[in-house]
Amino acid sequence: MARKRKGRPVSGWLIVDKPAGMGSTDVVGKARWLLQAQKAGHAGTLDPAATGLLALAFGEATKTIPYVTDAFKCYRFTVRFGAATTTDDAEGEVVETSETRPTDDEIDAALAAFRGQIEQVPPAFSAVKVDGARAYDLARDGEALELAARPLWVERLELVARPDADTAELEMVCGKGGYVRSIARDLGQALGCLGHVTALRRVWSGPFDLEDAVTLEAVEALESPEARDALLLPMDAALGDLPEVVVPESSLARLRNGNPASVIASGVEFGVECLARHKGEPVAIGRYMGGEFHPARVFPVS
Repeated sequence: MARKRKGRPVSGWLIVDKPAGMGSTDVVGKARWLLQAQKAGHAGTLDPAATGLLALAFGEATKTIPYVTDAFKCYRFTVRFGAATTTDDAEGEVVETSETRPTDDEIDAALAAFRGQIEQVPPAFSAVKVDGARAYDLARDGEALELAARPLWVERLELVARPDADTAELEMVCGKGGYVRSIARDLGQALGCLGHVTALRRVWSGPFDLEDAVTLEAVEALESPEARDALLLPMDAALGDLPEVVVPESSLARLRNGNPASVIASGVEFGVECLARHKGEPVAIGRYMGGEFHPARVFPVS
């Protein structure tokens, strides 16, 4: 017999403005405790030093996490030129310095090589697994790591401000698995001046924007877990980009049981992934197969 989870069966999304100094899993743990929720997770890690949007999923919303982690994300970050560090950010030790500083035009020209499909080597201090161990644990133990390059799609990367000769503020929109610290490191190398990240903030992630975010202090200020439920976005808030089909009453029971059933669709292409709704409520995620919907994930009755 399965052990019953402790806590309340809360479902939905909480969009947090993560403070510096907390790890993403620490934020999840704190929020889960504040809501006394049975189940929680997050959609995309932020480094402890980073701030900004961290999307937390509770209960049934955890089934929709991949739709946020796989979506584009936007980062605003500051690169300091003239030094390389062990961690590719300001938390690490300086290992090499340079007196060279790039001009704005040189930065703009160099950024072109970092747009589109690129290959990116993750930082040594990252959560990438090497033979079952986390790279950051091996790096802390002094092991020399040669991590394999990984593909990354960079939709946009622009210079947005130049506070002084030593620093540049950039904004990047990229796909899943991007490391901003690697961009700063590689840009510094390409410019011949070295570089590392000194500030990083996630501005938006998939359908969620910082305008949707609350601080942990604001969550904690509410008097009870039940009062904090009002801050949650619906569990299907992550699915705004999916086309939708309508489930008639005659098909509802079959879909609830995970079986294919007839649906009503308009302008939905054959074979695409979509969201099935009944009277406005999400029923399932699956594929539209020409008049029939094949469910892959079924939501519980609300």
